[in-house]
Amino acid sequence: MFFGAGNLIFPPTLGQLSGSLWPWGFVGFLLADAVLSCLGVFVINAVGGPRCAFENALGKTGGTILGTAAILCLCVLFAMPRTAATTFELSVAPYLGDATSGYLVPFSIAFFVIVYLLACRKSRVVDIIGKFFTPTLVIGVMVLIIAGIAQPIGPVEPPLTNTVFQEGVRAGYQTMDVLGAAAFSIIILDSALVKDRPEVRERMTLLARASIGAAIMLGIIYGGLAYLGATSTALGTGLTQAGLLVAIVQSLLGEPGIILLSAIVLLACVTTAVALVSSAADYFYALLGKRVSYNVLLLADCVIGVLICDLGLDAIIQLADPVLGIVYPPFITVVVLLVFHGRIKGKELYRGAAIGAFAAAVVLELHAMGIITFMPLDWLPLHSMGLGWLVFAVLGGIIGWVIGRMRTRER
Repeated sequence: MFFGAGNLIFPPTLGQLSGSLWPWGFVGFLLADAVLSCLGVFVINAVGGPRCAFENALGKTGGTILGTAAILCLCVLFAMPRTAATTFELSVAPYLGDATSGYLVPFSIAFFVIVYLLACRKSRVVDIIGKFFTPTLVIGVMVLIIAGIAQPIGPVEPPLTNTVFQEGVRAGYQTMDVLGAAAFSIIILDSALVKDRPEVRERMTLLARASIGAAIMLGIIYGGLAYLGATSTALGTGLTQAGLLVAIVQSLLGEPGIILLSAIVLLACVTTAVALVSSAADYFYALLGKRVSYNVLLLADCVIGVLICDLGLDAIIQLADPVLGIVYPPFITVVVLLVFHGRIKGKELYRGAAIGAFAAAVVLELHAMGIITFMPLDWLPLHSMGLGWLVFAVLGGIIGWVIGRMRTRER
């Protein structure tokens, strides 16, 4: 479910930008994507699912705001419509040449009709994805990576950026997989495989193994795709993310490779889209007190997907970047703190850390957009790694902890 549109198109571009330092950029991407995502799935399931986890940490209002923001970004506004836009760019557009205008709308409608029909079978979502789509997808991607290792496109050039690790972290943000920890936990908790384990210890052992296995497999695939990008400078450096991936595949495997890429992209994006719309429908079904049916919410999400998809892939990526830069820091902060949920007493520490991360993220994004220009921010610890907000999350957490201790003494 995690391996979708962004997971295909961002690692090659990151590899090209990073050049000879591509392993360093890959580490940033892996930490911000696979490691945090799989850790998030395990932790959130360990504390009873996303709604329970966030409400226990931040209170009902704060937990609902953070959970809803994550679901909206991932399952409604950005990642979900991007699956269709990426499928069109990589699986359909290469066969249309320059005559692509007018085809995106009917394609997006057909794409989300298929997604809706698959997601309607709520109890089979994990089975449908796990037993057929994912193994086929992994085999296809590995064929491409092995071809690129056996016959590299060209030499690995010096990096094209001075902020390699930061680029990796930002690319990891763009996949939105950490937010997927909240969305996919809903499906995982509802799957038959997990329900068959009545013992909590046995269930958590199963989820731990699955999380570690997923992180390792994602790491292998990301590393391979980043390496392909690092060898692709000869293909040109002004290509879009989708355009670079198409160029890499065409250079390595020719026209048969474009057919393989079409199949890979279709499988990756359909699996993720099914998981996303199912998660959104489940989440809002519970949030609205079961007053609106699952299938109606599913249909509404698919319609929104069609409308946003028609903006095009590049526009969706550009719109998502600043929003994710604000939503990610408090979300990551809470997920990491939930690892220690057994030792953290009270909600003040969670709230203080989340507020500190959120406030810093807003300022950093406004600075990056050129709106705040009266003070430099590159002096912040870890700013060059895309983690300038972290010090404020720590300070906010300390303040929250102090407030919590004072309230405890008063009581």
